[in-house]
Amino acid sequence: MKFFSYLISRLIIFIMVPAVLAGVAQARDLRQAAVEARKQLEESQKKDHIVRSQIQADKSRMSQELSRLKARVVALEAEVNGKIRQVDALAQENAELDAKTAVRQTRLNELSGAVRVAAGNLNALLAESAYTAREPERLNRLSPVLDSGRFPGLDDMAALADLFLEEMRLTGGIDIRIMPFISDAGETVEGKVLSLGGFTWAYEKDGKAGFLEYSQDTKKLYALSALPARGIQKNLSGYLNGNTDDVYIDISRGGALKQITHQQTLKDQIEKGGVLVWPILALGVFAIVIGIERTMFLGRVHAKTDKVMGRVNDLAAQGAWDDCQKIVGKKKVPVYNVLRAGLNARKENRETLESVLQESILKELPRLERFLPMLNIMGAISPLLGLLGTVTGMISTFHVITLYGTGDPRMMSGGISTALVTTMLGLAVAIPIMLLYTFLCRRVSHVIGDMEEKAVALTNIVFRGGRPA
Repeated sequence: MKFFSYLISRLIIFIMVPAVLAGVAQARDLRQAAVEARKQLEESQKKDHIVRSQIQADKSRMSQELSRLKARVVALEAEVNGKIRQVDALAQENAELDAKTAVRQTRLNELSGAVRVAAGNLNALLAESAYTAREPERLNRLSPVLDSGRFPGLDDMAALADLFLEEMRLTGGIDIRIMPFISDAGETVEGKVLSLGGFTWAYEKDGKAGFLEYSQDTKKLYALSALPARGIQKNLSGYLNGNTDDVYIDISRGGALKQITHQQTLKDQIEKGGVLVWPILALGVFAIVIGIERTMFLGRVHAKTDKVMGRVNDLAAQGAWDDCQKIVGKKKVPVYNVLRAGLNARKENRETLESVLQESILKELPRLERFLPMLNIMGAISPLLGLLGTVTGMISTFHVITLYGTGDPRMMSGGISTALVTTMLGLAVAIPIMLLYTFLCRRVSHVIGDMEEKAVALTNIVFRGGRPA
């Protein structure tokens, strides 16, 4: 560009020179003007030569620079292509690293979730463990692991494993120490406490020994409101003091011990049964009295039936009627009454004698069956009274449901208890009464059968050798 600009400037100068020379010719001599013009031309040629040289040098330098730049461009293009390939390789490597990172992040999330699940399970286990009452601060060691905004580290996992191992060691051992607990009076006291693994906790305080129950809400040990049996108390005291190697243990982890506080005596059940319990019990008492009286009476009658009637028949076979009369006498016993009637009618014909004996046996039957119909009626009434108590209790239960709904089952327990207790007592009284009634009826039938057998034997003896004198 510089070269072309220079040529254009030179042409303009050459075009203007004649005009200048013409103007100068007017003022000067043409020769002088030509000399000057020649000088100017030579100077211009020199300058032009110099400029041409410079242009040629610049052109050569520019050609070299252009060649160098082209080579540089080629090198840069090669470098760019290498960089592009390197970028592609790095992008592929980055993608592979991202995939590995995603997999590892997923595994880390799974590991973190598993650790937190294990920590949650351990927290629930420790909260239910009675050993937390002795060391409540160990729950605080799980707080960092349970924080969902914090990734659990190796220290947290180590603490988790330590707590698991500690709980396993505690629940697998036996320990006796002095520690506080809530007494059955509701006061915080200190006493000798026995821990039998994770199953049973017991205490001894002021000469009393009993079992302890752990409360998950308060993280404290509470003495059961009811003391165990004396034998169990003695066993616990002996073990706590080193006097015995055997001790009671509740393998149900407190389930069996809770039954101690819920055990009901017969008196408790009677009190919960309501008013209808007393008539049922009265029937039971009357049935017992009747059963005892009838059993003793029939026992005596049966014994005398075999002995007396057998003796009388032996004497009658010998013809010793006076001795028979002496044995019978005037005693008001069913056996003697039947024999007396038979001996008095021995001179009658056979049909008459048999009728007299049968009549005397039938006459004694009401005395033998005395109170038995009443016993039968009491056996039938007892379950009906229990059923009446059941209906009464259910009516009370439905009345409570109507007023307060079914939100609290304990409010309905009164009516249900009355219903169940009266039914139980009614059946408990009726079943023995019916068994007793059946037993006594069989005894009466046996006694009557023996009487009839001996009466027939007496008749045969009287008429075996003809009519007696």
